[in-house]
Amino acid sequence: MKILIIDDEQLARTELAYLINQSSCFNNEQVNIFQSEDINHGLGILIKEQIDIIFLDISLNGENGFELAQQLHQLSYSPLIIFATAYDEFAAKAFNVDAIDYVLKPFEPKRIDQALFKAIKALNKRSDITTESLTNLLTIELQDRNVVIKQDSLISATVNDGILTIITKTEQYQTKNTLSWIKKRLTGTKFVQVHRKSLVNLEAVKEVQPWFNHTIILIMTNGDKVQVGRSYQKEVKQLLGV
Repeated sequence: MKILIIDDEQLARTELAYLINQSSCFNNEQVNIFQSEDINHGLGILIKEQIDIIFLDISLNGENGFELAQQLHQLSYSPLIIFATAYDEFAAKAFNVDAIDYVLKPFEPKRIDQALFKAIKALNKRSDITTESLTNLLTIELQDRNVVIKQDSLISATVNDGILTIITKTEQYQTKNTLSWIKKRLTGTKFVQVHRKSLVNLEAVKEVQPWFNHTIILIMTNGDKVQVGRSYQKEVKQLLGV
């Protein structure tokens, strides 16, 4: 965790750094605290270090903390802002620049903990969303290139003669991989093997129709038909509520 304190008063920076170090919000996580007395130096730290949280004063020797808040879009990442100031009249404006919290001087340990807890919770949520987005991707190695697709776009995958055909909502890809290969890479319970040669995205099933010898066939949202193997029928019917 990297935290930047920007305040033109040395005493305020020292006190805030002490309260942050004493906080129980971090669960033994290492915390690196950086300090700056003005916006330019603070920007230099933000560019060099990927700061997670900024404690930002508003009145900074003729500079205004809102000036820095409005420049943060230039960074390749988005640190969270906690305004830490003696002026309570700017609270509404602070939240207009998406500050996560607003604490007043003189600092109270409980209030700093509350602000840190709120910021850490927001950072963890952001991290979870990023992880979820990455795990929703599938990389397919083709003969001349690699393509990356969203797993949610997959409709079905079928193996014939050693070639795996992957069908999405917009494209079709063929690769020399096995059905087991793609099964291991797909996450979530909606991807189900329905035949020794095929698997489907259950959310892409439009209809279930009877087929030969008391079997069933799935009609997918793109119009394709995928046969359900006899040994897979019971599970597929249960999952689809048929």
